[in-house]
Amino acid sequence: MKIYSVALNLHDHNTYDGNYHNQRERHTRFKHNLPYHAEAYAHQSDILNPKDYRLNDEFVSEYFKKRDGDDVLAFTYTLGGIRKSKDELFNTILKDHKEILNYEPKKLWDHYYKDGIYYIDHHQSHAAYAFINSGFEESDILAIDGIGSKYRCVFFDKDKNMIDLSDKLPIGWLWNHMSNLTGFGTLGASKLMGKVGYGKFNQYYYDFLDTVLSGPILEKKQNWPFVPIYGIDDLAYTLQQITIDKLKEYIWPLKTCENLCIAGGVAYNGYMNERFTNHYMNEVYVPPAVGDEGQAIGTYQHADYVLNQNIHKSQTYAGVEYDYVGEEKADYREVAQAIADGKIVGWFQGKSESGNRALGNRSILADPRNPDIKDIINHTIKMREDFRPFAPAVLEEHYKEYFKTRFPSPYMSRICKVKTDKVPGITHVDGTARIQTVNKNFNEKFYNIINEFYKITGIPMLLNTSFNCQEPIVETPEQAIRTFKRTALDMLVINDYIIRKND
Repeated sequence: MKIYSVALNLHDHNTYDGNYHNQRERHTRFKHNLPYHAEAYAHQSDILNPKDYRLNDEFVSEYFKKRDGDDVLAFTYTLGGIRKSKDELFNTILKDHKEILNYEPKKLWDHYYKDGIYYIDHHQSHAAYAFINSGFEESDILAIDGIGSKYRCVFFDKDKNMIDLSDKLPIGWLWNHMSNLTGFGTLGASKLMGKVGYGKFNQYYYDFLDTVLSGPILEKKQNWPFVPIYGIDDLAYTLQQITIDKLKEYIWPLKTCENLCIAGGVAYNGYMNERFTNHYMNEVYVPPAVGDEGQAIGTYQHADYVLNQNIHKSQTYAGVEYDYVGEEKADYREVAQAIADGKIVGWFQGKSESGNRALGNRSILADPRNPDIKDIINHTIKMREDFRPFAPAVLEEHYKEYFKTRFPSPYMSRICKVKTDKVPGITHVDGTARIQTVNKNFNEKFYNIINEFYKITGIPMLLNTSFNCQEPIVETPEQAIRTFKRTALDMLVINDYIIRKND
């Protein structure tokens, strides 16, 4: 059967057909697929205006339907994702499928299927995406985020039985509310996580957070009698601490084997993922599009496995291949030497990555030895808060020389301790880094540019951050060139061609 999958989420709408991962924010150019005045962004309006859902309406009308030649429309959603389009959906294409609204799975491979409509729960999609791409024969699976359709956190044991932990571990919900309370917006949890390294434990904050977790879990804004009197840094640190403590309390005892897969928005928490590697002895797998932006893939994989008995592993680079021909061929050694000399390079190659991490095809590259490089990039290129760190992309054969961690991390999924003072540009204030390990099979061109830098400097890594400036990661060559022109990037490489500022 030919399958087409759609994820109608609160923000990160996306589709997948087995080859092309259509992450809509890359094309609408609105981060999280929301207009910039929506309250999800920091320091903006407190009210989410109904017109802010216009991108949702456009998505439903254009993508939520079978295409010519498709046998199956597979989908999942978040509760908020169908808030405005619920009547339209269930009075038209889903008019004979209203039982979907009452669907509650008990096991990973449970599903709804009738008349070419295939549906699974939001958290099943996260879990299937992580498990199938892991390649594990058996694994525990943690699907944890802020909100889904019926759950916030579920755990699947090695026999694929589901345990609902939504009331015990609403961790994503808590991070979203704390992010909003501290001025980063309801989708600013990653910014708040950047503050963790600056803080210290605070008992007042811990007791407050513990009280919140034991109370009612409501979607609307909370009027808690709380003021962050000890500063945001300590709040972030303490929030990270209670996250780990609650996971130890509720997840550690559920372990049924030595592999773990993690998915859902909270799985972008690299401190959490690294701690799990001390509890699961074989491997902890976190896929690249770990949040809602990867749900169409997980839904497709689930349907393909159930209906076609096929195990479909998605590609990390699943965007569009763009033809681009420039005037000057790129010389990798010259580019690496420019980086070693202090230049900052935009790096655009082939298909874009799935997920919110730049993994070597839509990257900004710089010298990790430069202690000032974080401030330079934050102020002159990314135009973002100066406390936010950058990641190292390190040759896989060398990562243990520089970082204290047990496993490779190809998708920037774990934060671990840095073992050297030679790379201050990628070392966070707490002595950690969110590493990406790179081998030649994973991305040959990216491996080669890092290797050329290694030959010149003796350092087998580059600073790697997403190619963007206050918008989603660039998708097309035209977007890359526009960002290159309006920022302080020194050089741009698109596929096999180089562009200089005087071109």
